[in-house]
Amino acid sequence: METQQTTFDFENTYVKLPARFHARVNPTPVAAPRLIKVNEELARFLGLDPAALSTEEGVQVLAGNRIAAGSEPLALAYAGHQFGHFVPQLGDGRANLLGELRGEDGHLYDVQLKGSGPTPFSRRGDGRAALGPVLREYILSEAMHALGVPTTRALAAVETGERVVRERYLPGGVFTRVAASHLRVGTFQYFAALEDKEGLRTLANYAIAQHYPEVAKEAKPYRALLDGVIGRQARLIAQWMSLGFIHGVMNTDNSSISGETIDYGPCAFMEAFDPNQVFSSIDARGRYAYNNQPHAAHWNLTRLAEALLPLLTEEEGSEEAGVLAAQEALAVFATEFEAARDAGLQSKLGLFTEQEGDAALAQDLLDRMAANNADFTLTFRRLCEAAASPAGDSEVRLLFADPASFDVWASAWHKRLDRESGSAAERAAAMRRVNPIFIPRNHLVEAVIQAAMERQDFRPFEELLDATSRPYEDRPELVRFTVPARPEEQVQQTFCGT
Repeated sequence: METQQTTFDFENTYVKLPARFHARVNPTPVAAPRLIKVNEELARFLGLDPAALSTEEGVQVLAGNRIAAGSEPLALAYAGHQFGHFVPQLGDGRANLLGELRGEDGHLYDVQLKGSGPTPFSRRGDGRAALGPVLREYILSEAMHALGVPTTRALAAVETGERVVRERYLPGGVFTRVAASHLRVGTFQYFAALEDKEGLRTLANYAIAQHYPEVAKEAKPYRALLDGVIGRQARLIAQWMSLGFIHGVMNTDNSSISGETIDYGPCAFMEAFDPNQVFSSIDARGRYAYNNQPHAAHWNLTRLAEALLPLLTEEEGSEEAGVLAAQEALAVFATEFEAARDAGLQSKLGLFTEQEGDAALAQDLLDRMAANNADFTLTFRRLCEAAASPAGDSEVRLLFADPASFDVWASAWHKRLDRESGSAAERAAAMRRVNPIFIPRNHLVEAVIQAAMERQDFRPFEELLDATSRPYEDRPELVRFTVPARPEEQVQQTFCGT
């Protein structure tokens, strides 16, 4: 494979870890790569020239046909619980970590090709990605970033000129993903399952140095690492819930140590609110339903605590004390999640001073939304206008099957708002900053994928990216992106795309 001369200034810290942490493997070239999109803003943030990435030479790198100067590609080793069943070796079966770039904020970011061909972890898979999942992950991850949620991001998408075989032949694609980290709960499980204590220690020290440097000098850094991951995950899940987002496949190998949303497979944003909503085609029992996401996260973090137990035991002086330390850390998850969730809901309702009964008021609204099939995003967005003036209630109540049910709640809400300081206009403006009007609705994402795969039409992709890039701004010319799916447009199931 040819190495081209454009330097990406990769720092390659992960490749310096022992050989058992990864497999050194290059991407597999594709037949006829064609650029779909380069994220110019993210490229500049990483010190890259978007124009250079868009040249033929740049596209060859983004497709995996050439190795950029300074890159040392590898596939990470990890394990994981998949729907509760432990698999001792998973790893990057269709991805190559090209290296790490330092962003404008001074932090290192992984640059990874996804769909770049088989690796030693492919388990008889082809290592490729279909174009549809590439476009889905690009749209969803960038929408989440714009919404203010910690997430992996999209640097580029490339069409390969080849077909991949899934249920049928599909056009192939390669996705360039950027993340603060690709370390997962499953990465720690991998070394714990091997009873490789030194590997576990090396991994924990690396995670601390890269993502939690503030705990390095603490007396018990491994306990502090566990505390840090628990806190970030609690806040992340609360943000998901506040936006009606369902990840769909919260396996431990999809649970990021850095607290980012990672692996956008069968994920979706709800329209009609249903706390038991499931979209994933493979989640038959609702393990990762909307309302189960906090429980799933806690379960995953318990697996992390188990993996770290040899190090916690060493820190605490005995296995009994190590188990107690893990239990104490895990017990905080519920408190941190509930605090973040309640604060988020209060902000969405325009309640900026905490008062008794606020959590019950928010839950009452959610219960009424669920009973009346009210659209999650539109309900909260229209409440912004209702907060400015009770006359705005009329637009919210139209979203409820029984408008009188909303009226009962709205009466209590307006009385509560009367106890807030500040003007109604200021309150409404603050609410608009936390209640989006644009989300990547499932039927819109599906329309993007179909247009691209069936007609090579990427205009819908660009239009949806534009709409969701400024999710909190009123843009009347884009009102079509705010409309819920008609019955015949509804997407009932989403798929992993592996």
